[in-house]
Amino acid sequence: FGLLAAIQATLAAAVAFGLLGLETGGPAWGVVLLAVLNAVLGMAMGLLLSAFASTEFQAVQFLPAFLLPQFLLCGLLGPRERMLPALEAISNAMPMTYAYDALTRVARGDSLNSGLGFDVAVLAAVTLLALSLGAATLRRTSG
Repeated sequence: FGLLAAIQATLAAAVAFGLLGLETGGPAWGVVLLAVLNAVLGMAMGLLLSAFASTEFQAVQFLPAFLLPQFLLCGLLGPRERMLPALEAISNAMPMTYAYDALTRVARGDSLNSGLGFDVAVLAAVTLLALSLGAATLRRTSG
């Protein structure tokens, strides 16, 4: 699944930069790497959520309940600094916040010492944590 997520992110970035002429203040390869990392993170979170579901239908119901709060609080729709302190604190615990911040920093052309390295480290750590927890919850069968 991770390989397919990486291929999909690379193709989307190739279309955006190649066919649609997307330009950023930072390097295109930075956007591509973040797209791949975010795709693998999404795959890992999906596998983790599906591990707690009893049926496929229940897994499908988990995704909007998990993604909508992140979408609303990540800073995409409005600056997080203008949110209520409680909402800003909640957004600091959500992976999509760091994905959005990292992509924003690359698009502006910021360097690694501007917080980009921290954002990428958080995304990588959350990805590994989600994969580990998902693997730990797998039902084992002996044959």
